Amino acid sequence: MISASLFVTPCFEHQEQIERIFDYISFMAWRGVPEQNVLMDVFATKLRERAAQLGISNAEVARRAGLSERRYGHYVSGVREPDLRTLLTIATTLGTTPDVLLGVVDAKPSSQRQDLQDRILSALAALSEDDLQTLAIQIEALAAARAQPT
Repeated sequence: MISASLFVTPCFEHQEQIERIFDYISFMAWRGVPEQNVLMDVFATKLRERAAQLGISNAEVARRAGLSERRYGHYVSGVREPDLRTLLTIATTLGTTPDVLLGVVDAKPSSQRQDLQDRILSALAALSEDDLQTLAIQIEALAAARAQPT
């Protein structure tokens, strides 16, 4: 369970997020809601929604996060839950936070421009140093061409 992994794999740089996740789990337990079903159903749905927003497949998310397709598929289907380190890796890969993926907070509304920038940033994380250098040259050339009056 995610709540158990909080104590097994502490991650001090994400302490505030961990505390919010723990508060949410505690609240759901107090309400008598089965933790596994609520968290994993929401988590699985949020994973699918975010990947769709970024225009990438589950296989691509898995590759970028360094996970096997099968393992990531278990998370997307709600069959398994990730440990804290994997949750943070997936959130980073999808350009969001664990809070959003777990449904603790709602994602901020975004514009079409922001969605496109998120897609670009997500793709950048998967590129090698050489690819980034090539892409930087292409983007600079495109920006320079757009800046010139016609």
